Amino acid sequence: MAASENEQMELVVVGGGPGGYPAAFAAADHGMDVSLVDENVRPGGVCLNRGCIPSKTLLHVAKLITECREAARWGITFGEPKIDLDRLREFKNGVIDKLTGGIGQLSQARNIHWIRARAAFLDSNTLGLTKPDGTGEALRFRHAILATGSSPAMPPIFKIADPRVMDSSGALEMPDIPDRLLVVGGGYIGLEMGSVYAALGSKVTVVEMMSGLLPGVDRDLVGPLKKRLDALFQAIHVNTKVASLAARNDGIVAELIGEGVESKQRFDRVLVAIGRRPNSSNLGLEKTQVELGDRGFVKVDKQQRTADPNILAIGDVAGEPMLAHKAMREAKVAIEVLTGGPAEFDNLAVPAVVFTDPEIAWCGLTETQAKALDRTVKVVRFPWAASGRAQTLGRTEGLTKVIFDPQTERVLGVGIVGTGAGELIAEGVLAVETAVVIRDLAACIHPHPTLSETVMESAEAALGQATHIFRPRRR
Repeated sequence: MAASENEQMELVVVGGGPGGYPAAFAAADHGMDVSLVDENVRPGGVCLNRGCIPSKTLLHVAKLITECREAARWGITFGEPKIDLDRLREFKNGVIDKLTGGIGQLSQARNIHWIRARAAFLDSNTLGLTKPDGTGEALRFRHAILATGSSPAMPPIFKIADPRVMDSSGALEMPDIPDRLLVVGGGYIGLEMGSVYAALGSKVTVVEMMSGLLPGVDRDLVGPLKKRLDALFQAIHVNTKVASLAARNDGIVAELIGEGVESKQRFDRVLVAIGRRPNSSNLGLEKTQVELGDRGFVKVDKQQRTADPNILAIGDVAGEPMLAHKAMREAKVAIEVLTGGPAEFDNLAVPAVVFTDPEIAWCGLTETQAKALDRTVKVVRFPWAASGRAQTLGRTEGLTKVIFDPQTERVLGVGIVGTGAGELIAEGVLAVETAVVIRDLAACIHPHPTLSETVMESAEAALGQATHIFRPRRR
C-alpha cells in the first residue's frame, strides 16, 4: 500500500533492519502513519537474516562442540561429533524464520504499511519504488528515515568470480565444511566465523595485515583469546597481506606476503572479512540535500538529522560504530525528534562484543583511546583465576578491568574477556552512562558465586584490596 500522487505518507522508513523496523514501530506507537520499505523478502535486515543472529546460532553450536571435547579434562568423554550439515542449516534457518515471523506479526499489529521494493529518492519528498516484478510507483512523504545498513567490503583483487571466495553472508550459508579455510581479516567477523568452521573440522588460517588481531581493542583483552585461537586455528599470520587469489580445480591459491610466511598456499575456500561499507549509493541521494562523508557515510547531527530537513538517517549508513544496538538507539532518538521531543544521541557507552570463545566486551573509554588522547586514568584488573565461578567452569583465562578518573573516581570504561563477557558488559554500560563512581560499584552486592563478582572486585581493588586477590603495597 502506498500513498497516491496527491497524498503524503507521514513517515517512510527505508530499510527493515535493526534500525529501520524499530524506527517504524516507535513511530507507529506514537500514532504516525508509517510505510516501511525494504527489498528483501523478510524483515530484519542483514543482522537478522545474514549477520548477528545466524552467526551467534552457529557460534553456540561451535562452543558446544568445543566444550564436549574439553570435558575430557574433567573425566567426561564424548565421541567425536557427527556433523549433519543439512540439519545444522535447518536449525539456523529455523531461528531466523521465528524471529522474522515475529517482526512481521508486530508490524501487522501496528498497521505499518510494508512495501517490498527497491527505493531511490526522486526528490526530498518523493521515493521511487521498484517492485520485484519490475513495476514502479512513487511514494510521497513528509519525512523519511534512511536505514539502509551496510554490506561486506570486497576489494577488486578478491573478485575472481569463484563461489569458493566468500563474504560473511556466503560463509553463513554453510555450503560445506572445507578442509582448509583461509580467513582474510583478523577482526571480529573473521574470528567468529573462523571459530565456527574450526569447531566443525576445518583447518583455519587467519591473515591480518595489522600487527595483531582485533586492531584497536586493548591488548590485554585480546591476549587470552589469541592464546586459545592459537590452539584452535592451524595458523595465524599478522603483519601479512593477501596479494592475490587464483582459482584452480583443486582449490584457491593465495599469495601471501609476510615475514616467515609461505608465499603460495592452497585453500578449499576463502572468507574475506575485512570490514563493511555503508549502503549509501544508488539511492538517489544526489537528488536531495543529503550529504555524504569521505567514506560514504551519511552525515548526521546528534538528532540523526541530515542536511535535508525532511530526511533523517540511522544505523550503519549513518556512521560508526556499525552495531545493531547502536542503530536501535538511534531509531528511538530519530522518532522522539520527529514527535517533538528534546532527544539526541548522547550516549557515552556503546558496548561492543566479540562473540568468540572467550568473548571480549568493552564499553566507554578504552586504555588504547586514553593513551591516544594522552588522558590520565587509573586501571584496575581482576584476573578470573581468582574467581570461584570461573574455577567451577574451568575457564580461568578471563580478565575484568575498570578504567576510572583518578580525581573524581568516576567510571570511564569497562573491559572484559571471558566466557559470557557479552552478558556482563551491560553493568559496565550502566556504570559509565550514569556516572557511577568506583566506590559505589564496589559497594553494590553481587551474587556469589558468579562472574559478575569480577566487576565488583575490580572496583574493590581500586580502593585498596579486593577480597580474592592480594597485591603488596608499594612503600
